[in-house]
Amino acid sequence: MLAAGSGTRFGAPVNKAYLPLAGTTVLAHSLRRFAALPEVGPVVLVIREQDDAVAREVIAQVGAPVEIVIGDATRQGSELAALRHLGRRINDGSVDLVAIHDSARPLADSGLCRAVLSAARRHGGAVPGVLRPELAVVTGDGTGLLPDVTGPLVAVQTPQAFTARLLREAYEKARAEGFEGTDTASVVAAHGGLRAHWVPAPATNLKITFAEDLSLAEHLLRRGVGGLIGRD
Repeated sequence: MLAAGSGTRFGAPVNKAYLPLAGTTVLAHSLRRFAALPEVGPVVLVIREQDDAVAREVIAQVGAPVEIVIGDATRQGSELAALRHLGRRINDGSVDLVAIHDSARPLADSGLCRAVLSAARRHGGAVPGVLRPELAVVTGDGTGLLPDVTGPLVAVQTPQAFTARLLREAYEKARAEGFEGTDTASVVAAHGGLRAHWVPAPATNLKITFAEDLSLAEHLLRRGVGGLIGRD
């Protein structure tokens, strides 16, 4: 679970993961969703060092075991820190699959999480996404589509799940070669040789990026979307 970003686009004085949402916090909703899944073993939360105290307060409210890792200056570096933290368990096979999720997506329901995990077991890796036929990827000068872009595009979301050893090896190779991907799947594609399987995601799996996203998430949670609400 990634919560090591600054959330500057939101414009709040604190990390957006700790903003109030439906009786608790954005982060608490995200943690509870994964902690409630019997398929999920250790939940690892990646944070900024300055957020340690508030992160521990949220974990205490969630009431589930969560392991804390201090993140890096980049998203990819934070993901690698979590994978290294899990290194021994990946080596002995007790962790065979790793899902990486943005804490700022607090409405990822159990059905989506299970679908991504199941697909990752079958295909080696899986990502959720929404078809966006109105999107286009253009060349740098804006003159047309890139030559390798065909068919409808998918707006990729999280959680993204991959075979644990493949994921860790891809991230170590990327670090050694100075490669920075756009997301988890791009790193695995470039340095693990695997293109992730796409799982359709509901439109409600929104990411808290701007203030209006928080209001929409509150509205959806109050209407029962996702099946969890603040329990503090």
